[in-house]
Amino acid sequence: MDQDEIEEMAESLTDIERKILAHIYAYGPDTPWLMARRLLGAAGWTPVAPEEEVEEACRRLEGMGLLEGYRGNLKGLATSSIKPWLKVKRRNPDRKGPGIYYDLTKNGRWVAGYLYKRYFRKPQG
Repeated sequence: MDQDEIEEMAESLTDIERKILAHIYAYGPDTPWLMARRLLGAAGWTPVAPEEEVEEACRRLEGMGLLEGYRGNLKGLATSSIKPWLKVKRRNPDRKGPGIYYDLTKNGRWVAGYLYKRYFRKPQG
Protein backbone atom coordinates (compact mmCIF):
# COMPACT_ATOMS: atom_id res chain seq x y z
CA MET A 1 0.00 0.00 0.00
CA ASP A 2 1.58 3.30 -1.05
CA GLN A 3 0.99 6.75 0.46
CA ASP A 4 -1.62 7.74 -2.15
CA GLU A 5 -3.67 4.60 -1.47
CA ILE A 6 -3.45 5.18 2.29
CA GLU A 7 -4.62 8.79 1.93
CA GLU A 8 -7.41 7.85 -0.48
CA MET A 9 -8.72 5.12 1.82
CA ALA A 10 -8.43 7.34 4.92
CA GLU A 11 -10.35 10.15 3.27
CA SER A 12 -13.16 7.80 2.17
CA LEU A 13 -13.95 6.74 5.77
CA THR A 14 -16.73 8.15 7.93
CA ASP A 15 -15.91 10.19 11.02
CA ILE A 16 -16.70 7.32 13.41
CA GLU A 17 -14.57 4.89 11.36
CA ARG A 18 -11.65 7.30 11.51
CA LYS A 19 -12.03 7.65 15.27
CA ILE A 20 -12.18 3.88 15.77
CA LEU A 21 -8.98 3.31 13.77
CA ALA A 22 -7.17 6.12 15.59
CA HIS A 23 -8.42 4.81 18.96
CA ILE A 24 -7.11 1.29 18.35
CA TYR A 25 -3.86 2.72 16.98
CA ALA A 26 -3.34 4.77 20.16
CA TYR A 27 -4.83 2.47 22.84
CA GLY A 28 -4.68 -1.07 21.45
CA PRO A 29 -7.35 -3.74 20.79
CA ASP A 30 -10.80 -3.01 22.18
CA THR A 31 -14.45 -4.08 22.05
CA PRO A 32 -17.16 -1.96 20.42
CA TRP A 33 -18.99 -1.65 23.76
CA LEU A 34 -15.91 -0.21 25.47
CA MET A 35 -14.91 1.93 22.47
CA ALA A 36 -18.34 3.59 22.55
CA ARG A 37 -17.52 4.74 26.10
CA ARG A 38 -13.85 5.62 25.82
CA LEU A 39 -13.32 6.59 22.20
CA LEU A 40 -10.00 8.43 21.87
CA GLY A 41 -9.43 8.67 25.61
CA ALA A 42 -12.91 9.68 26.81
CA ALA A 43 -13.76 8.52 30.33
CA GLY A 44 -16.99 7.41 31.96
CA TRP A 45 -19.85 4.96 31.55
CA THR A 46 -21.95 7.18 29.32
CA PRO A 47 -21.33 6.36 25.65
CA VAL A 48 -19.66 9.14 23.66
CA ALA A 49 -20.84 7.44 20.45
CA PRO A 50 -23.90 5.21 19.84
CA GLU A 51 -22.96 1.57 20.52
CA GLU A 52 -24.81 0.28 17.43
CA GLU A 53 -22.97 2.77 15.23
CA VAL A 54 -19.59 1.68 16.64
CA GLU A 55 -20.43 -2.01 16.13
CA GLU A 56 -21.56 -1.41 12.54
CA ALA A 57 -18.45 0.67 11.78
CA CYS A 58 -16.22 -2.10 13.17
CA ARG A 59 -17.92 -4.64 10.91
CA ARG A 60 -17.48 -2.35 7.88
CA LEU A 61 -13.80 -1.80 8.73
CA GLU A 62 -13.32 -5.55 9.14
CA GLY A 63 -14.92 -6.07 5.72
CA MET A 64 -12.50 -3.52 4.24
CA GLY A 65 -9.56 -5.46 5.69
CA LEU A 66 -8.52 -2.72 8.13
CA LEU A 67 -9.62 -4.50 11.34
CA GLU A 68 -9.55 -8.11 12.42
CA GLY A 69 -11.81 -9.48 15.11
CA TYR A 70 -11.01 -12.13 17.65
CA ARG A 71 -12.96 -13.58 20.52
CA GLY A 72 -11.75 -13.15 24.08
CA ASN A 73 -13.14 -12.91 27.56
CA LEU A 74 -14.48 -9.54 28.60
CA LYS A 75 -13.70 -10.31 32.23
CA GLY A 76 -10.95 -12.43 33.73
CA LEU A 77 -11.47 -15.65 35.58
CA ALA A 78 -11.88 -15.70 39.35
CA THR A 79 -8.36 -15.69 40.72
CA SER A 80 -8.66 -16.20 44.47
CA SER A 81 -10.98 -17.23 47.25
CA ILE A 82 -10.59 -13.73 48.71
CA LYS A 83 -13.11 -12.57 46.11
CA PRO A 84 -15.90 -15.16 46.33
CA TRP A 85 -18.34 -12.86 44.50
CA LEU A 86 -16.19 -13.32 41.37
CA LYS A 87 -16.76 -17.07 41.51
CA VAL A 88 -20.50 -16.56 41.87
CA LYS A 89 -20.40 -14.16 38.93
CA ARG A 90 -18.41 -16.69 36.91
CA ARG A 91 -21.05 -19.41 37.50
CA ASN A 92 -23.94 -17.11 36.58
CA PRO A 93 -25.52 -18.47 33.36
CA ASP A 94 -26.96 -15.03 32.49
CA ARG A 95 -23.49 -13.47 32.38
CA LYS A 96 -22.26 -12.33 28.99
CA GLY A 97 -19.79 -14.66 27.36
CA PRO A 98 -16.72 -13.82 25.37
CA GLY A 99 -16.75 -10.54 23.49
CA ILE A 100 -15.24 -9.62 20.15
CA TYR A 101 -12.09 -7.53 20.32
CA TYR A 102 -10.88 -5.67 17.26
CA ASP A 103 -7.27 -5.04 16.32
CA LEU A 104 -5.63 -3.44 13.31
CA THR A 105 -4.41 -5.44 10.33
CA LYS A 106 -1.19 -4.44 8.58
CA ASN A 107 -3.06 -2.16 6.16
CA GLY A 108 -5.18 -0.94 9.06
CA ARG A 109 -2.04 0.16 10.95
CA TRP A 110 -0.90 2.20 7.96
CA VAL A 111 -4.25 3.94 7.55
CA ALA A 112 -4.72 4.38 11.31
CA GLY A 113 -1.22 5.82 11.70
CA TYR A 114 -1.91 8.33 8.94
CA LEU A 115 -5.25 9.33 10.52
CA TYR A 116 -3.88 9.55 14.04
CA LYS A 117 -0.93 11.71 13.03
CA ARG A 118 -2.99 13.95 10.77
CA TYR A 119 -6.18 14.45 12.80
CA PHE A 120 -5.99 13.17 16.35
CA ARG A 121 -2.49 13.53 17.81
CA LYS A 122 -2.18 16.39 20.24
CA PRO A 123 0.52 18.91 19.26
CA GLN A 124 3.79 18.68 21.18
CA GLY A 125 4.86 21.57 23.41
